[in-house]
Amino acid sequence: MGSQPLIFLGLVCLPLSASAHHSVNGIFDAGNVIEFEGQVVEVAWQNPHVRFTVTVSQEGGRNELWNVEITSLSTLRRRKLSANFLAPGDRVRVAGNPAKSGSSEIYVRNILLPSGEEVLLDNSGTPRWTSETLGTSQIAREGDSSDPGRGIFRVWSTSIGSGSIWKESYPLTSTARTSVAAFDPVTDSPTLNCRLKGMPTIMEQPYPMEFRRQDERIIIHMEEYNTIRTIEMSAETGTEKPPADRLGHSVGYWEDRTLVVKTTGINWPYFDRDGIPLSKAAEITEHFTVSGDGSRLDYRMTLADPVTFTEPVVLEKYWVWFPEVVVEPYECIADA
Repeated sequence: MGSQPLIFLGLVCLPLSASAHHSVNGIFDAGNVIEFEGQVVEVAWQNPHVRFTVTVSQEGGRNELWNVEITSLSTLRRRKLSANFLAPGDRVRVAGNPAKSGSSEIYVRNILLPSGEEVLLDNSGTPRWTSETLGTSQIAREGDSSDPGRGIFRVWSTSIGSGSIWKESYPLTSTARTSVAAFDPVTDSPTLNCRLKGMPTIMEQPYPMEFRRQDERIIIHMEEYNTIRTIEMSAETGTEKPPADRLGHSVGYWEDRTLVVKTTGINWPYFDRDGIPLSKAAEITEHFTVSGDGSRLDYRMTLADPVTFTEPVVLEKYWVWFPEVVVEPYECIADA
């Protein structure tokens, strides 16, 4: 890989399993990019984040380890990157965001392989060292419009262009602001060590999800954590009040091509992964609208929670249809 200079930052030895799974933005400094070169020692192909260690030669012949975290196994699968694109013994150059804590951890967004090819792991990323890239085959792809008759009942994929479902700011109550101020992403994240997500956070999940009919219900099978949401479509079953649940109790009905879902009875106490709480008074209304050609599913969530927000919050995103995509097993691996 030539004689490009290396960046050494006073590395310390760190085992592969040292860092708990977490919100990336909460742990890593997105405003700071560093890079270094070294040899891959160990690779863990797992959700929610694939991880590997890199040993870097220091002055005096001393070797130091960095704990490297990249995107999920599910996302690599979508980018057509198989588990053999990186292996122990490979000499690589990586660039990404260092841990805010100053520890020897980095969330990597670019990898230069021994072949000279560069792997792009960020949806909006650009090549850093070469024009020969891997992992970009799905970035600019639009949804398939070949089968409009299937309606909503198919597997939907998050579009690279749809952006994040989250907003930069929210109309928080004083109670919610106090909760956010006390939040520590290292220890308080609700998704540490493969803890299951509840509503509404699970709807941020960027992996494939399938809508299917089951008697008088609609089932949403989301790849993340192998989550199953049940939407009651019968007025009779919808009037029953089941026990509170992390996903809540969802009742749906159709407005033309739009599936409208109202969810109450949520006992998962988080709005997102970054410290905003959710009370048991929360009520969510979702609109799922399929485009006329069946290539796209538009989504709007309206959430009212007077304990957390001073006014209802509206979140939006969309999914697209790729005929070859299926919902894969998630198989999240928690740290010991």
